[in-house]
Amino acid sequence: MTAHRKSLLTRRAWLRASLLFGSAFFFDFAGVAWPSSLRPRQKDRSGKLLGTLDFIDESPVALGTPQGSELDGRLYSNLAKLEPANPITLTENFYIRTRASELLPDPATWQVKLGGLIDRPMNLGIEGLRKAAKPMGTHLLECAGNVRQARFGLLSVGDWAGVPVSEILEQAKTKSATARVLISGFDRYAAQSRTSIPGASWIFSREQLEKAFLATELNGQALPKDHGAPVRLVVPGWYGCTCIKWVNEITLVEEGVEATSQMREYAGRTLQKGVPQLAKDFAPASIDQAAMPIRIEKWSAADKIQYHVVGIAWGGSRPVKVLQIRFNPDEDYVTVDNFRQVTNDPWTIWTHHWSPQAPGRYLIRLSVKEPAVEARRLDSGYYVRSVEITEV
Repeated sequence: MTAHRKSLLTRRAWLRASLLFGSAFFFDFAGVAWPSSLRPRQKDRSGKLLGTLDFIDESPVALGTPQGSELDGRLYSNLAKLEPANPITLTENFYIRTRASELLPDPATWQVKLGGLIDRPMNLGIEGLRKAAKPMGTHLLECAGNVRQARFGLLSVGDWAGVPVSEILEQAKTKSATARVLISGFDRYAAQSRTSIPGASWIFSREQLEKAFLATELNGQALPKDHGAPVRLVVPGWYGCTCIKWVNEITLVEEGVEATSQMREYAGRTLQKGVPQLAKDFAPASIDQAAMPIRIEKWSAADKIQYHVVGIAWGGSRPVKVLQIRFNPDEDYVTVDNFRQVTNDPWTIWTHHWSPQAPGRYLIRLSVKEPAVEARRLDSGYYVRSVEITEV
C-alpha cells in the first residue's frame, strides 16, 4: 500500500470520526460521535422510530442504480439514507449525469494536451498525473439540472484526490496576461442521445480555477469510468456541468473568445442573465445557498406521535447563522432546531422537531433570512418537498 493511499485511508477514518462539521464532540447512542452542532435533543431521539415517510408528487425514479447509457445514462443518489456518521456518498451511490462513452479510448494511454497561448505546449500522461495526485478534500457536486422529477438525486459528496489546476498551469508560460482557460473532455458517443446534446467544455479565468483540480481518485480508489476516469475536473462550489469528465485538453485562449456550446446550453440552469455570447461575460456557475429535507421520521414517544425532519444545507460562499423552515404557505417560518453551518462545502446535516396539528398534505420549504446571502433557487421554492401526514 502506498503512502498516499495510507494517508487517504487515515484521513477518511478521521473524517468519519469528526463528521466533517466542527471540533466539539460528545458520545451518544452506542458510541457514535456526534458534533455538538448536530446533537439531537433528547426529546427528539427518545421513544420508538416507527418508520419514515416518503415525499409525494415526485417521480418514482430508481435510486442508487445505474440506468441508460452514454449521454442518456443516469444514477440518482438516495439522499434519504444519509446519516451524520456517514456524510460521504459511497462511490456506488454517487450520482451520474452522463455515463462513459462506448468509444472512450484506452485509459492506460490517456494524455491531457496542454496548449494554446503558452510557450511550452506539452502532453500530460495519466501515470504522471496519478503520481502527482494528493488529497484534495471532500467536495459536493450537484448537477445544474437537479430537479424534483429526479428526487433531487443528482447531488453527492466525495473525498477526492488529484492535481491542482494551478500547478499544471504554472508549468507553462502564458503568452497573454488576460488569457482564459478552456478545459475540454472526450465527447464522442456511439449512440445519438434522446435527452442531451454533445458538448463537454467550459472556459474559466485563471482566478476561477484557484481551487480546481484534475481528479484521479474518488473515495480512496481510482476514479470510476462513469465518473470521468481516468481524469476529470472538479471545481469546488460550482455546478457539475463545469466539472468536465474525461479531460483530454487544456487550452489557453484569448479573453474575447466565444462561449462554448455547453456554456450556452447550461446558461439558464447556472442562473446566467440571458445567454452571453462571450465566455468572459458568464458569471461563475457557483451554487447558491440551498437546503431541503431528505427524509421525515415518524416516532412514538409518551403515547404521542412525533415527526423529525432530517435535511441538508449546502452551497453559498459563507456559512449562514439561521436556517428557517415552514410547512405550509399560510404558516410563519420558524428556526430549524438543530442547525449549525460551519462550511458551505460539502453539506451540513440538520434536524427539526415537528408536531403537525392535523392530518393532511404539507409543503416543506426552507429559507435563509440574511440579505447578503444569495439563495435564488431556495427563494424561488425550487427545493420544496411535499409529504402526507395521516396520523398526529
